[in-house]
Amino acid sequence: MRVLAQGGDGGTTDIGFGCLSGMFERNDDVLYVCYNNQAYMNTGVQRSSQTPGGARTATTMPVGKEPGNNFGTGKSVPAIAMAHNIPYVATASIHDLHDLEYKVTKAMGYHGARYIEVFVTCPLGWGSNSADTIKIARLAVETGIYPLFEAEYGEITGVTKIRRRQPVEDYLKLQRRFAHVLRPGNEWQLELLQAIADKNIRKYGLV
Repeated sequence: MRVLAQGGDGGTTDIGFGCLSGMFERNDDVLYVCYNNQAYMNTGVQRSSQTPGGARTATTMPVGKEPGNNFGTGKSVPAIAMAHNIPYVATASIHDLHDLEYKVTKAMGYHGARYIEVFVTCPLGWGSNSADTIKIARLAVETGIYPLFEAEYGEITGVTKIRRRQPVEDYLKLQRRFAHVLRPGNEWQLELLQAIADKNIRKYGLV
């Protein structure tokens, strides 16, 4: 019997995280796919542990001296999955379905616990134009905000190189959840988000 489980970031990285970690630790023969849209979109756009720093949600409003979600919070479930030394971990994005198909097919060739996290935009929760859905997902990868990689038994085995590196601002300006980040006085938030992207690029060797 082959088992495929699917969930959003809230149900995966928060509510169901203990069960997911147990699945990794036991190396159960399951492929788990997380659709990461970075908040609890089905229940009113509340913050999840995948919500990026500075982002506006219903529970992290853009008010005060530090508007939006706090920086330095949350968790990287792909990194946690790798720490369990499971057979296969990968990240993917909706803008590149060939890559997603390749990774799912490859994952099904393994037995044991496998985890794929898919970057998924949400026009309603992110305050973006539906027509920009694929563009935003592509920019998340091309800026380094969301690195695409594969890992086997805890070791990185492949990365998707950035062909045309873009500034993080180009990614943010298409989403109203980051509108306050681009206003005068909040330049420090833009700098922090750019620093996160730059760190990802260095860490994974994306350029």
